[in-house]
Formats: sequence, C-alpha cells, structure tokens
Amino acid sequence: MEDLIKEYNQKKESIKSRLEDFNNVKEENIFYEFCFCLLTPQSKAKNCWNSVLALKARKFHQNDLDPVKYLDGVRFHNNKGKYLIEAKKKFPLVLEKINDGISGEEFREWLVENINGYGLKESAHFLRNIGYRGLAILDRHILKNLERYNVIEEIPKTLTRAKYFDIEKRFKEFSEKTGIDMDELDLLFWSMETGEVFK
Repeated sequence: MEDLIKEYNQKKESIKSRLEDFNNVKEENIFYEFCFCLLTPQSKAKNCWNSVLALKARKFHQNDLDPVKYLDGVRFHNNKGKYLIEAKKKFPLVLEKINDGISGEEFREWLVENINGYGLKESAHFLRNIGYRGLAILDRHILKNLERYNVIEEIPKTLTRAKYFDIEKRFKEFSEKTGIDMDELDLLFWSMETGEVFK
C-alpha cells in the first residue's frame, strides 16, 4: 500500500487536473468521448483516440461518412463502425439524459440497455470522461491492479453483471481504505500500467 500512496502523491496533480478536464467537456466533445468509449473494447486506447481525432477532423458529428476507414488499429472495426453510426443517431437522447440530471447509476443502466456496443465498463468509462463520478471502469489494467493489491483473488475469466457489481463494491471499499478517490485510483492504476495519465 505504501508504494501505491507514494505513486499517487507523485501523480496527484496531473490526475486531479485530468478529472477536472472531464468536468468541463463541451457538447461536441461529449459526442467524441461517446465514440471513443465505443471503440476501446479489446483495442489500445491511443489507437482509438487517434481514430476519434480523425473522425473529429472530418466533422463526423455533422457529416455522413463511413467511419470504418478511419478506425486504424482498432479491433473489430467493421462492427464498431456500425455501432458509431447507430450511436450518432441516438446521441440526442444521450444529451437529453445529461440535461435531465439523472444519476450516474441510472445513466449507466440506460446506456447498457440502449446503446449497442456499450456494456457496464464502456458506459462507466464514457460517464467518467464527461464528469460523472463513482462508477468503476473494470478494464484489464484496473483488474490487474485490484488483484495485485488483493482486492480480488483473481481476474475473472468472464465479467457477469453480478461479478462486475461485486468488484465495483470491493474497489470502492479499497478506495476508502487508501483514502484515494476511486476515480483517481482508476487513473493512477492506468498510469502505472501505461506510463501516463490518459483517459
């Protein structure tokens, strides 16, 4: 635990700054965060973000274009291209939910039920990236570190809903024990694996 707190103290300012960035995302950028989190499953985040920047440069949110050709380095790009087109049509509903001020937990459930390509992890990721807090993003980097710090005994082979919520609860308890906010821990774990505080 000491090494974790030491690491946190070294990166605290950049982590807090990144979370503050997420609190101030403009509407157009909310759309591109929405796209980004659709692309990330089983793909490198940097490749996904580069693809999103390529789509943004071509004003994908306004223009009819086939996104597949811009998904360089993104796995399952054909399926994800279809998801992006569907998601663009549904994005006004997402904005409505944001404006309605529903809770993060409710919003996450709505995304899982209504957006193809969004599971619990992707939904939590998107919501964190637009300023919501307290939802666990259980990707492989996070699970690896939760195992490392004995929060979980092993990384589950499949992540059922029940298992997801169980691990999220354990993650929250671990966060309270360390005195480090769960969203900050998420970015800390990610940076420990990748070398940078990203998104």
